[in-house]
Amino acid sequence: MNNFEQVLDALYQGGVVAYPTEGVFGVGCDPDRADAIQKLLEIKNRPVEKGLILIASSYAQLQPYIDERQLSAQRLADIQASWPGPVTWVMPASERVSVWLSGLFDTVAVRVTDHPQVRQLCEAYGKPITSTSANLTGQPPCMTTEAVQQQLGHCLHAILAGQTGGRDKPSEIRDARTLAILRQG
Repeated sequence: MNNFEQVLDALYQGGVVAYPTEGVFGVGCDPDRADAIQKLLEIKNRPVEKGLILIASSYAQLQPYIDERQLSAQRLADIQASWPGPVTWVMPASERVSVWLSGLFDTVAVRVTDHPQVRQLCEAYGKPITSTSANLTGQPPCMTTEAVQQQLGHCLHAILAGQTGGRDKPSEIRDARTLAILRQG
């Protein structure tokens, strides 16, 4: 059963959804709705100070959230060359990014995914969605639709049924300014 429309509708309604990514299931919502982000943080028991990742189907969807003026053209080209794929970049945030999204930072973590279902979801929604691992804080990330249902199903608005991309861990995170690896992928 394809529940794509149900997941898309939940995003439009300000809901929190789960979906498969390159390595683990993610949970996300509309990045421009503080009420939706508050729900997500509550579900995850995640402090707002940590910030969230944005996942998108294309770099164009991420551009409004990034202050490109703080990065060289060559650095932007190098970042874009790593996508689509399981690399998340921490980039300077534009004025559009709320504290709900960036946490204590002046940056925003962004990724152009290569997972076909999430790409389709972001395309249909017309913009990126937030992404954090589908699990309660302190628990291992969920790797299957069933695991998400068991751990978080009671508090999510919809779960996009599917398979992860086969990686066994979350995406690598790199700093766009320094190229430092912040989380090994």
